[in-house]
Amino acid sequence: MNRRQLLTGGAGAVLASAAAAETRFRDLPEAAFTDSPYTQVPDRPMAGLEYNPVVTLNGWSLPWRMNTGVKEFHLVAEPVERIMADGMMARLWGYNGQSTGPTIEAVEGERVRIYVTNRLPEHTSVHWHGLILPSGMDGVGGLS
Repeated sequence: MNRRQLLTGGAGAVLASAAAAETRFRDLPEAAFTDSPYTQVPDRPMAGLEYNPVVTLNGWSLPWRMNTGVKEFHLVAEPVERIMADGMMARLWGYNGQSTGPTIEAVEGERVRIYVTNRLPEHTSVHWHGLILPSGMDGVGGLS
């Protein structure tokens, strides 16, 4: 096998994989939507760029408060029980009473502070997406 055959075969595999993934996701239900006051779109940010509100599958974003120009959130990692099907209860680890946990909404340019309380029976750490922070505060403790 020469280099050209290898690259052509690899490109074909990538395209086939992408087509299969698109077909698989086409049958997923639309994201949940509710008009309750608990999931209303937050006010426009005081700083940062314009944004499109997030629509989450579990239907809610984590509440927050402003404290001296910083948007503060509080995550609580804790055991959660969830009914997966009739008669099938699952014991999971989640955040703020649910699994999957809530969405943390912030707009680029906003300053955020996230308090995390661990009520799990084990030590835990959180890997953050979309935040710039020191590697020692992101991921597996002692490894990053």
